[in-house]
Amino acid sequence: MIRTQRLILRPFQDADLPPLAEQNADPVVMRFLSGPQTRAQSDAWAARAIEHQARHGFGKWAVEAPGIAPFIGAVGLTHVPYEASFTPAVEVAWRLNRAYWGHGYATEAALAAIEDGFQRVGLREIVAVTALGNVASRRVMERLRMREVLEFDHPLVPPASALRRHVLYRLPAPGSA
Repeated sequence: MIRTQRLILRPFQDADLPPLAEQNADPVVMRFLSGPQTRAQSDAWAARAIEHQARHGFGKWAVEAPGIAPFIGAVGLTHVPYEASFTPAVEVAWRLNRAYWGHGYATEAALAAIEDGFQRVGLREIVAVTALGNVASRRVMERLRMREVLEFDHPLVPPASALRRHVLYRLPAPGSA
């Protein structure tokens, strides 16, 4: 578990699955991702996050805002699951319920996950990727002090998709080159 000034990043619980499914079914939340998910797809996503955490000792966390909501989304680190010019790599990512956008929660939680990745896990670099047009996520990456490195065609996005073109941001561990 990780605590920040306003948030708790913790392992997923069964009670998180319904609000996660609601969030993942929202076409606005998912517009730069794979599109809205069914409950089964959302539950499978959570199962993969839990399995990654168990296998690697880090992963995506359920995010709680005490006094506000017991679940506002998911934030954390995962191994990039595809081959690209920058892999192998560990990625920081976030996905919040739309009701909690615009409060700095994504940045606050991602900073905590990054710090954990560098300090406890010992990572030397963390990356982030998003669709080229995802301006909000790109702003979060910049607030995280990540630097844009390159554009690439995402290998898991169909070639005809408007979301195929992605951008990679990088953040080296403090004190590394």
